[in-house]
Amino acid sequence: MEIDVNTKQNKLSMPMAIIIAGVLIAGAIYFSSIKKNETNPINGNGEKITNIAPIGAMDRILGDSKAKVVIVMYEDFQCPFCAAVGGSLKNDSPVIQYLKKGDPSWTPFMPDITKNYIDSGKVSFVFRDWAFLGDEAKNRGKEDESTKSAEAARCAGDQGKFWEFHDYLYSHQNGENQGGFSNSNLKTFAKNIGLDTATFDQCLDSNKYEQAVNDSKIEGTKAGVTGTPKGFILRDGKVVSTIDGAEPLSSVKSKIDAALK
Repeated sequence: MEIDVNTKQNKLSMPMAIIIAGVLIAGAIYFSSIKKNETNPINGNGEKITNIAPIGAMDRILGDSKAKVVIVMYEDFQCPFCAAVGGSLKNDSPVIQYLKKGDPSWTPFMPDITKNYIDSGKVSFVFRDWAFLGDEAKNRGKEDESTKSAEAARCAGDQGKFWEFHDYLYSHQNGENQGGFSNSNLKTFAKNIGLDTATFDQCLDSNKYEQAVNDSKIEGTKAGVTGTPKGFILRDGKVVSTIDGAEPLSSVKSKIDAALK
């Protein structure tokens, strides 16, 4: 199934079975008890986090790269909870309704954090790929839409439009490995946001960034990432706290404020 980009640009359409499965997986991550403290955070394996891969040239960064406090977020473009925390889903979407059922005050954290912390220069935000939702499809010999969408976003970045493509992907999710992020759709997305399609298509078809996407997942796994969204809050390069699943704005804000003190 392919997305009709002319009629479904602002809709999230998922088969109910996919929604339920995603909710159960991410809900388990979100509501699980993960021991941690502000000086020695603990990863999902119960191990102390002492370091994650240093920020480098391949990272996509929002805000002042010299900010003392940095949020490093691992995400999968097929992950509905990543779209939720980013503010890309409508309030009546099944995922948002699920999160609000657990916490009626739940609101996505990225819009507020971007406006009040990143745009003001207090905090910088680093996006990293942890493409895993396409693994099963790949094992069955089908297209791994998590990896391909991550590659596509990097190809868009070559033309200075990573973040625009990033937002477009999250607002055009159509279920996991259901064809929404097929190569043909990814190329249509590139055209829709005004990219040089010949350059983009060549980048995507050549698998230019396949290894980079895989390396990002390996690095995230070493830091204890077991699902998405997963964030690390750093101060002066050291991990002081984590964002575990689709946490509400109030929770993430308190962690950032503590890191800024």
